[in-house]
Amino acid sequence: MEAVIAVGGKQYRVAPGHVIRVERLPEAGGDPVEFRTVLLASRDGQVTVGAKALANAKVIGEVLGHGKAAKVTVVKFKRRKNYRRKRGHRQPFTSVRITKIEV
Repeated sequence: MEAVIAVGGKQYRVAPGHVIRVERLPEAGGDPVEFRTVLLASRDGQVTVGAKALANAKVIGEVLGHGKAAKVTVVKFKRRKNYRRKRGHRQPFTSVRITKIEV
């Protein structure tokens, strides 16, 4: 069983047992989390697509923890103008283990 879910403006292909990193969620570590935006579901080669067909579908997972991704350095520079800016950013994320897909 596989599914494609939408979380935080991104799409993820998931199956039971997969661990994915999604945009930071408010749930604490160890809490269950439910994703209702299922875009596609596949079981034994049978593919189900569409909002009406997947209206009651959901993907259930367990929050493993929170963290920050590796630092991304952003540099702005304009030649001959003495303009230089250096800035770093670490995107927060939540690790989720997919436990069950219900269609």
